[in-house]
This record gives sequence, C-alpha cells and structure tokens, in this order.
Amino acid sequence: MLERMVAGLKDSTGHTIRLTSLALIAGAGLFVTTSFLCAAAFVAVFERHGLVAACLTGAAIFFVVTLIAVLIYTVGKRPRTTNAARPAEAARGAAQSLLADPMLLASGLQLVRMIGVKRLIPILAIGGIALGLLARGQMADNPDPAE
Repeated sequence: MLERMVAGLKDSTGHTIRLTSLALIAGAGLFVTTSFLCAAAFVAVFERHGLVAACLTGAAIFFVVTLIAVLIYTVGKRPRTTNAARPAEAARGAAQSLLADPMLLASGLQLVRMIGVKRLIPILAIGGIALGLLARGQMADNPDPAE
C-alpha cells in the first residue's frame, strides 16, 4: 500500500514537472513568435497610419496573447478527475486497507518488539501530530463545496 501511495505521489509530481516544463518551453516560443509578429505589425501600421496607431496595435496584440495564455493556464490548472468522489473518502479507504494488511501488521509488531514500547510512544505521538497537521493542511486546501 505504501508503494502505491509513493507511486501516486511520483506520478503526480512527474505530471506537474512535465506541465511546468512544457509551459516554459511554450511560453518562450510564444514570446519570440509574438515579438516578431508585433515587430512586423508595428512596421506595417507605422508606414500606413503613423506612430500612435502602431503602438496601440502592438498593445492590442500583447493583450490578446495574454488573455489566451491565461485561458490556457486556467484550463490546464483544473484538477484531474479521480476514482474517489472526495479526498476524505479516498484517505479513509486507504487507511482501512492499510490496517487490513497482515504483512503491515506483522512488521509493526516486530518494530514494537525491536524498539520497545517506552521508546516508541513519543515517536508515535510526534508522528500523529505531524499527520494531523498534514491532514488539516490538505483539508484547508480542498474545502467541501457543501459548506
């Protein structure tokens, strides 16, 4: 189960890195392309209509490109759909499957025997606090739409 959680984290991180690098490459290409198009439009409008009209045309082109980039970013930022309807239900299901795994329980018992109960209690308390803070942070990031 832990391997599945780590694999999910790796997939999510890999997806984010790929999207970020593609966005940077696309942004650099879009910048260069837009610069040349604006220069060409500026020269063409400057020769026909004058300096003020050419500057306004360049501003309009950059404004349209900015709107398109914002639209693409917001569409790409939407969360991917998952099988679980809500994150809390998915976490509850993962915790139940972890507790039902006999290999994990046997490993936990061996760990308790090896370390000792008196040394393990403070470690578990700190881990529980960290898990609670992590869960609270995730719940703050994903508020329920019913609230």
